[in-house]
Amino acid sequence: MHVDEAITSRKSVRRFLPKAVELPVLEHILRVAARAPSGNNVQPWKVYAVAGEARARLCQAIYHAAQHEPDRHHPEYAYYPTTWVEPYLERRRRCGLGLYASLGIGRDDKRAREQQMLRNYLFFDAPVGLLVTMDRRLNTGSFMDLGMFIQSIMLAARGQGLHTCAQAAFAWYHKIAREQLPISEHEILTCGIALGYEDLSAPENAFITERAPLEEFASLHGF
Repeated sequence: MHVDEAITSRKSVRRFLPKAVELPVLEHILRVAARAPSGNNVQPWKVYAVAGEARARLCQAIYHAAQHEPDRHHPEYAYYPTTWVEPYLERRRRCGLGLYASLGIGRDDKRAREQQMLRNYLFFDAPVGLLVTMDRRLNTGSFMDLGMFIQSIMLAARGQGLHTCAQAAFAWYHKIAREQLPISEHEILTCGIALGYEDLSAPENAFITERAPLEEFASLHGF
């Protein structure tokens, strides 16, 4: 797969087939992704991959907490702004409305929205879940490095015919993740990534977010 195709075909898949991802494929993806750039080559990332019973235990514990005690859990870093401004607020709204519309969920159907949100903690049925952490003793620049690493995972997955969904929602449940996995006190749980084979019959997977035109985000000079 050409790199352009990997980038343009990457999307957030929210329903996966019950088809296993073989360990050598996962290891290949992670080895390729580890070539992501980082300042002074510090490589600030760690990955905890779960499948089978380990995945089931983690999902069950986090799903239960999200369902019954969500107010007790908070992320260790701020992903979203405390005050939204344009154009980001409108983009966020369009994304949410488009996803729920693809699922036939109305704006006022709070219960259906909550159930869809909870599916995050099942990795949207993907057979492999990844939790990505960063050493908290580092600084803001390492978040940029981490983002390039996460993107590299998702693109390497496309090269293997797989799809992904990056999930910041897992950051809220770092305490439970630490009970299940050997995540040290020096690590921040930044996100999860669902990894597997896309369910092509799922309507939510047909939802593709729009992108701003080049003229809106790029200022070109001297060409």
